[in-house]
Amino acid sequence: MTYQDFASAQSFFLWSTFAIALVMGAVVNKTNFCTMGAVSDWVNMGDTGRMRAWVFAIAVGVLGVMGLEAAGLVNVTNTFPPYRQSNLVWLENVLGGVLFGIGMTLASGCGNKTLIRIGGGNIKSVMVLLIIAVIAYYMINPFPGSDKTLYSVLFYSWTNPAAVALSTNQDLGAMLFGENVATGRLVMGAIIGVVLLLWAFKSADFRGSFDNILGGLVVGLAILAAWYVTSNIKIDADGDILAMQAYAQDWDLYAPAEAVKPASTAALAAQSFTFINPMGQTLGYAMKGFDNTLLTFGIMALAGVIAGSLLWALLSRSFRIEWFASFRDFVNHFIGAILMGFGGVLAMGCTIGQAVTGFSTLALGSILTFIAIVLGSAVTMKVQYYKMVYEGEATFFKAFITALVDLKLLPAGMRKLEAV
Repeated sequence: MTYQDFASAQSFFLWSTFAIALVMGAVVNKTNFCTMGAVSDWVNMGDTGRMRAWVFAIAVGVLGVMGLEAAGLVNVTNTFPPYRQSNLVWLENVLGGVLFGIGMTLASGCGNKTLIRIGGGNIKSVMVLLIIAVIAYYMINPFPGSDKTLYSVLFYSWTNPAAVALSTNQDLGAMLFGENVATGRLVMGAIIGVVLLLWAFKSADFRGSFDNILGGLVVGLAILAAWYVTSNIKIDADGDILAMQAYAQDWDLYAPAEAVKPASTAALAAQSFTFINPMGQTLGYAMKGFDNTLLTFGIMALAGVIAGSLLWALLSRSFRIEWFASFRDFVNHFIGAILMGFGGVLAMGCTIGQAVTGFSTLALGSILTFIAIVLGSAVTMKVQYYKMVYEGEATFFKAFITALVDLKLLPAGMRKLEAV
């Protein structure tokens, strides 16, 4: 995919993103692929169908990246965001993941599900999107008239010092195989991908569920399609074949005088789907008058998922306007959106951005984030359940300890409430 000028390459970059996201949004709506729902089904009903669909998507991503990277068809090392960076911000991954898991439970869905719900007519999710967008934007961008961000004020001083500077990239292939990194990525990708695939298809119920299989497959393939497209768009600059980011970094050398330079060169690197930081990007794009230099992969991805979900909702006649059921419902969504905004940026991704896209690179930080999100969500659901069943009798502490016992994270002797 080589173009003669930057504008043509950028146009394909953005519109191909929209097209892939459109398909993913329609299929996710159709199949009810939902990561929060996956945890809820498992914790509350012992049903692992949607969890297996999520794991299937991860397996497709891991095995696909393994093969494409070995063939030299994708670049998942120098990416935006930098999943494989050598600086392992493990505390931010874990803390952000837990916050995001709690938040998505309170707000009835992750970042991707929020967009799907908006496409289906859910007005509650519009509020969730706006709150996440404001927090995500100011976690990265300074307040007006200041050089301070939410991240620098609230987190940097105590989370960043915990980061571990590795001697290699943080993907498992590089960490475990040292100089034999190519072999390591093949071996670890094959082992982890196959194990995840076998676990997903071990269940006869999952094997018999067309929607769960379709949802997991399409999400995984969408991740791969975005990796492939963004890794292979090139520009012929007077005989020099350059990636979009490299071209933009040497803009004055290659671009004609009338060409318009994009605002960010970082956002032109190889990348795939993530949804929390792009919500902040979308807010910035709107705040600055829809300046086309600010258009990014993430903004087009958000638009594509919403459009795809809306398309399916209209075709299936499932479009319904939904509003808050009660004041308590409003408060839960409000708090959940705040936690997702902070957690998603802090962890550098969400249940798609880290737990599928990041996981496909076998980055340790992504795997930690995935575990933390599931843990945060599962514990929150258990606490909600015990508080509901025991009403005034169950304090938060008793419900929390009992939740950890149920999840086998504490010994049975520490149980504070009887299992129901």
